[in-house]
Amino acid sequence: MTSQRERSTTVLTDQPTPATEVAPENWYRRIVRAIGVQNISLLMAIVFLLLVIGLQNPLFFTVGNLRVIGTAIAISGLLAVVQTIVIIMGALDISVGSIAGLTSVASAMIFTVAGPALGVAGALAIGIACGLLNGCIIVFGRVNPVIATLATLAAYKGLAQLISDGRAQGYTGADGFFAFLARGTVIGVPVLIWVLVIVAALAHILLRFTSIGRNIYAVGGNDIASRLAGININRYILGVYMLTGAVAAIAGILITARTGSGQPVSGSEGLELESITAAALGGAALKGGKGTIAGTILAVILLGILINGMTLLGVNSFWQNVAQGALLVLAVVIQQLRSGERRIGLPG
Repeated sequence: MTSQRERSTTVLTDQPTPATEVAPENWYRRIVRAIGVQNISLLMAIVFLLLVIGLQNPLFFTVGNLRVIGTAIAISGLLAVVQTIVIIMGALDISVGSIAGLTSVASAMIFTVAGPALGVAGALAIGIACGLLNGCIIVFGRVNPVIATLATLAAYKGLAQLISDGRAQGYTGADGFFAFLARGTVIGVPVLIWVLVIVAALAHILLRFTSIGRNIYAVGGNDIASRLAGININRYILGVYMLTGAVAAIAGILITARTGSGQPVSGSEGLELESITAAALGGAALKGGKGTIAGTILAVILLGILINGMTLLGVNSFWQNVAQGALLVLAVVIQQLRSGERRIGLPG
């Protein structure tokens, strides 16, 4: 005969154990997680700029001005997208502006003798070759990416000036294809913006949904562990820099379309700073392994609004470079503070 204590124990153990209740996640936390904290801060900054500039100049919100902003950020946005991929891999490409200038000249010069199709194909081939050369210098010459692309920045710019004699080359304004790129629209949206949207979407898919993208993040996060895991790091370096060269060539072709001629320097100078600033401001860690295309696009929009607003408000154009430099410093400082690492020169 079981005792009262044994019966009570049996009763207790026979009862089903209640499932652990998990408090439902608040809707705003789900939104924050989906968008990202960094991106929310960028969205807030964009809204703030829109309000400040729009209240001071009502012309800011006109359809024409919004198109100006969109077409102005298209070229720098292309370079910022691929710069983000390079930075995620743990490297840097300072030569993207010079590649854009060189391919702009090449596309116009080839166009004058062979037509638009070969002009575009030739520019793409030259851009890919420039990217491959950057990768080879880094991989086989064992040169730091910053130093390697700093050298090719000067080399490609000098080459563009040599073959063009330092002047604009060709005239593409009367050609239907280049005119469509510069002034055409699809569903009311300029073609330049569509090019940026397509390239950004493809880059997002590459990084987010493919093994190639996961390996790029892995290489940037820890190259030693990636090598031990069997990832061919040299192949990824060559491939990413070739991709960068190809997109820089697309930017060069768009410069030719917008200006109606091949520009060795005008239109491409300073694009490397804009691309690095946008990538860093968008959350790409300069040490590698972290970054998103969405964040970079928001940063590009922020920079475009800032520059356009300064122009509308009559601010001296020289302050635009000051603003970009300040934003780049701010982005790097924020990254450093979030990492929790010891600051150079400070105790502890």
